[in-house]
Amino acid sequence: MTETEEINGTEVEDDEQDSKQKKSDAKRHDDGAADLERVTDYAEEKEISAANISSAVEQFGNQLNRENELRVAKEQELQKVQVKKEDIELIMNELLVSRSQAEKVLREQSGDVVAALEAIISN
Repeated sequence: MTETEEINGTEVEDDEQDSKQKKSDAKRHDDGAADLERVTDYAEEKEISAANISSAVEQFGNQLNRENELRVAKEQELQKVQVKKEDIELIMNELLVSRSQAEKVLREQSGDVVAALEAIISN
């Protein structure tokens, strides 16, 4: 049983209550520390080797290089498509887009003005 005394208008609990509270707090702290220890042990067991990291970085670099090569090849193919200056101006005036965007879309659509207009509108 806990006994309380009143000192200067406030209740003061018995020392037993205080010691139980401190033990409870210490137990929760110890449980948290034990959980943290288990997590760090698990992480230490699963170390990543430097060879795996360098291999992953190399694969990522190779993928970026392939994507860049494909993009350059696509741009070169688009440059081969002949487009009329009048068609570019028509697209610019009708849809209020920049010259570069109108030319790019027109080249992607192989010079077909109607398809270019539809492509711009659908985006």
